[in-house]
Amino acid sequence: MKKISFIWVFLLSMSAFVSCEKEEIDKEKPQIDIDFEGAFPQNCATVYFGVPFQVKTLFRDNVELGSYRIDIHHNFDHHSHSTEVSECTPDPVKEAVNPYVFIQDYPLPGGQEEFLTDLSITLPASNDKGPFEDGDYHFMITLTDKQGWSTQKGLSIKIRHQEPK
Repeated sequence: MKKISFIWVFLLSMSAFVSCEKEEIDKEKPQIDIDFEGAFPQNCATVYFGVPFQVKTLFRDNVELGSYRIDIHHNFDHHSHSTEVSECTPDPVKEAVNPYVFIQDYPLPGGQEEFLTDLSITLPASNDKGPFEDGDYHFMITLTDKQGWSTQKGLSIKIRHQEPK
């Protein structure tokens, strides 16, 4: 009798184990695409303090997108983490006194495998220390999928003050 009970428990356990659906594991990083007409910013682009600009990038993932981050920081020392092949003509190296810094996270709608951003950003011209320094900046985009995989796109841009009219 014990032998029959053991066999019965064993068979039930095996059928439960075999019937479990294997969850597909996401092993692919998401993609950031700026290679389409109207994408912005591009490497070597110029944006202006106080003037709104639209961030247009295409995000893709094989399973589900999660969120993205935009990080704008100075590149007055000409450090590099650009992911683009083309080189921009840099301004002379300088020490940062009042550089502009922007770091913002943005959630993406659930269930999306593809998303086109259309985000308006206006960079303020100054803070309580005075006008922000213009010059070379990095525009970093980090895209993370629901599984936690992430990828970055680093662009070199110029941020300038508008000439008075």
